[in-house]
Amino acid sequence: MSATRIEINGRTPRADELWSTASAFGHFTAMQVRGGRTRGLELHLRRLETANRELFGAGLDGDRVRELVRHALGERANASVRVYIFESEVEPVAMVTVKDPAELATPQRLRSVEYQRPEAQLKHLATGQGYYSRVAHRHGFDDALLTDADGRISETATANIAFLDDDGLVWPEGRFLHGITMQLLERALPESSVPSRRAHVRLADVASFHGAIVTSARGVGLVSEIDSLPLGTDPARVAAVADVYASLPWDPL
Repeated sequence: MSATRIEINGRTPRADELWSTASAFGHFTAMQVRGGRTRGLELHLRRLETANRELFGAGLDGDRVRELVRHALGERANASVRVYIFESEVEPVAMVTVKDPAELATPQRLRSVEYQRPEAQLKHLATGQGYYSRVAHRHGFDDALLTDADGRISETATANIAFLDDDGLVWPEGRFLHGITMQLLERALPESSVPSRRAHVRLADVASFHGAIVTSARGVGLVSEIDSLPLGTDPARVAAVADVYASLPWDPL
C-alpha cells in the first residue's frame, strides 16, 4: 500500500496549510485513474466549475486542474484521486490527494436513515452524511441509504442507487448528487439492453423491485439487503450494467 500524496496548488503543503483545510468550506470531485486516464473527465471538470461558481462566484480553469492532477500523480499510473477546492481569503485553494486505486465493495447492505444532504446537487463539504455512513458501519451495514421524511429514497451516503424492475433501471427522483458514473450510465444505457428512467421510490416500494445496484467512481455494485429486507438482486443483471460501464472510454488527463 502506497502512502497518500497531498499537494496544495501543485506543491507539498506546510503543516499550517493542512490544518487550515480541516475546517475549510469547499467542494470536491473524486475519480479513479487507470493508466493516467479517468472516465468522464469533462463531467468532473464541469462539476468543479459549477460548484465553484455557486459557492465562490468564480470560474475554474479546467486545464489548470488537469495540470495539478498530473503533477500530484507523478509516476503513478493508477490511483484514487480527489480534487478539493477550498475557500480562501485571496482565491480558492486547490488540493489534490492521490491514494491507491480502489474498487467498489460488493455486495452492499444498506441501512436507511432520514437525512437529506443540503444543496444535494453539489459535492460540497458542508454535509453530515458521513456521520450516518459511520453509524451504518457500526450496525454491520456497508453504507447509509438516505431518505426524506416521507420515506422517499434519494441516494446512499457515498453513491447513487438504482432499482431493477421488469423494464430496466429506476433511479430515484428527488434531491441527490448527480454522480459522474450515473451520468455516464444514463448516456450509455439507452444504447444497450438495459434502459433506465427516473421515478419516485419509497422505502415501502423496495420489496416490489427485483433488486438494486449502487454506482460511484469506484464502479457498479450489487445491493443485497436494505434494512432487514433481502433483495435477491440478480448478479447477471448487475453484471450487464457493469459491462456497459466497463465499455466506456477513459479520458487522458
